[in-house]
Amino acid sequence: MKPIIAITMGDVAGIGPEIVAKTLADPATWQLCRPLVVGDAGALERARQVVGADFCIAAFKPDEPMPQEPTPDVALCADPGLAVGDLTYGAISPAAGHAAFEFLKAAIELAQAGRVAAIATAPLNKEALHAGGHMYPGHTEILAELTGTESYSMMLATPKMKVIHLTTHVGLIEAIRRINPERTYQVIRLAQDTLAAAGTPHPKIAVCGINPHAGENGLFGEGEEEEKLVPGIERAQAEGIDVKGPLPADTLFYRAMRGDFDVVVACYHDQGHAPVKAVAFDEGVNITVGLKGGIIRTSVDHGTAFDIAGKGIARHESLVAAIRYAVQLAPEGRATGAAA
Repeated sequence: MKPIIAITMGDVAGIGPEIVAKTLADPATWQLCRPLVVGDAGALERARQVVGADFCIAAFKPDEPMPQEPTPDVALCADPGLAVGDLTYGAISPAAGHAAFEFLKAAIELAQAGRVAAIATAPLNKEALHAGGHMYPGHTEILAELTGTESYSMMLATPKMKVIHLTTHVGLIEAIRRINPERTYQVIRLAQDTLAAAGTPHPKIAVCGINPHAGENGLFGEGEEEEKLVPGIERAQAEGIDVKGPLPADTLFYRAMRGDFDVVVACYHDQGHAPVKAVAFDEGVNITVGLKGGIIRTSVDHGTAFDIAGKGIARHESLVAAIRYAVQLAPEGRATGAAA
C-alpha cells in the first residue's frame, strides 16, 4: 500500500490551508501516497470552499486511530482541537503561531509512533510563531529539538539542483563563526547518506567557498577556507566520499545545474537559497536531514504569503513535490499498513 504522509497545515492565516486543500484535490497526490492532514478541520473546510475542491472532511484527535482510510472523496484531518479555523487571513496571530507549533508537534509524534511514513509541512510564520510563545527560527529547529537531534541540516531540492547548508537562520557574521571542520564534515556526510538513501549511492558533492573566489589562495578573506572547510573536506575524501572544494560559489551553482554535481554544500542561508529560488521557486522543496529516529520531513520552500491568503490563487506544486520527496526518502515499510 502507498505510505501515509502527514501534511501539516502551517499557519492557518496564510496560504497553508489553501495549498493543502489543492493538494488533496490533485490526483498526483493520490498516486504518491495516502495523505493525512494534521491541522484544523475548520480551516481546511474554509480553504476547501475557497479553492472549490470537492471532498468531505473526517476529523479525529491525533492520538486516536484513523476512523477510515483516506480517499480522494474523504480527507482525514488529525485535529488537536485548537479551533483556529476562523482567524483572519493575512494577519499575524499568536493563536495561529501556537497552532502551527502544535500541528508540527502532533505530526512528529505520529512519525515517532510509526503511524506515518514521513512529514510534509506547509509554511508557518516566524513572527506569529514567536507571538504564540515558541521562540524558534523555524520548522527545522523545532524538529531538531523535539526529536533530540544535534547534528542536522537543511537541504533544498529542485529537479535540477540540490543544496545543503552548513548554517541557516543566523546572521552572516554568526554563520561564519559557526562553521568549523567538524560541521563541514558532518554536513558532507549527511549529504552523502541522504542521497544514497534516495537512490544515488555515490553522489558527487561540491563545497562552496566562504569568500569570493573561494578565497583565491588567500587573496580574499583571512584563510577561512583553509581553516574551516578544507580539513572537513579532506576527512570526507579519506572515507571515500566524492567531494570537491572549496569552489567559487559564483560559478558552482551553474556547474551543478549543468549536472557536474549532485549536491552543493552552501556555507550560509542566502548563498544556497538565492540560486535555488531564482531557478525553481515553485518547485523547490526543503528537506530536514539527519533527524533522530529516521524521521523524514520535507516542506515547501516558500512562506505564508499573507498578501494572497484567502484568495484561492496560491500554487500547490511545491507541496506535491515535497510529498514526492517524502515518499522517496521514507524508510521502507513504515506506515504502509491499514488505518491505525
